[in-house]
Amino acid sequence: MPHVEYHAEGGVAQLTLNVPPANCYSYAMMQDLDAAILRARFDAEAHVIVVVGAGEKFFCAGADIRMLKGADPTFKYNFCLHANETIARLEQTPKLVIAALNGHCVGGGLEIALAADIRIARRGAGQCGLPEVALGVLPGTGGTQRLTRLIGKSAAIELMAEGRTMDFDEAHKLGIVNKVFDAPSAADFVGQVREYAKRFVPPAKASLAVGLLKRACQTGGELGLLDGLALERELQQRLFQSSDATEGLAAYVEKRTPNFTGR
Repeated sequence: MPHVEYHAEGGVAQLTLNVPPANCYSYAMMQDLDAAILRARFDAEAHVIVVVGAGEKFFCAGADIRMLKGADPTFKYNFCLHANETIARLEQTPKLVIAALNGHCVGGGLEIALAADIRIARRGAGQCGLPEVALGVLPGTGGTQRLTRLIGKSAAIELMAEGRTMDFDEAHKLGIVNKVFDAPSAADFVGQVREYAKRFVPPAKASLAVGLLKRACQTGGELGLLDGLALERELQQRLFQSSDATEGLAAYVEKRTPNFTGR
């Protein structure tokens, strides 16, 4: 059975981290996640990607510490390198990515979630944070960089140096989590997230435009202003040539609801 299950329906590709009991990731799990991300990229019927953890208690508790304890330094380095490459692939995929935090999301689990475009959490379902300092290491799968960019340098350093975890409501106040949903169970929560994700699926939304504006922000945000503006213009030109742009402009002039196809 794969460590990451892939299921696409209604324009939403769901990637479920399934490594009981805490969905901790190993090299094998990261290989499966990498493959699932690529599958979602190439799936023409998948317009939005939702990443969730299996079960009621955990989104992901980070790397498998027992596996790392027994590994040599060379393996550890390559393991972290591959994990970084996999998460960056998720971040750079030109489709909206939503992390559905159905349970505890700590360490490497939060690092995966930080690579998503939108993070939605289930109220009262767990804690999140980057407590790696308690193990004598730092958040090495993008945590130091993405958290700093998300909430600012001083706040990020404070949270990581303290190694403190927090509930999702506090994470929402800090801007780490975008939305917090109330749900009686993890299954209900995932259903709510999938319904939210469908807002970005054709015919209601021009998903190609959503995907490219995501690329303009994710990639352009790391460039200087002039380079970022150049990227924005090129992506806009791609959209001008799309069927959805033709449909959107026509619908506006004709005062009707557009019927987007994602192409």
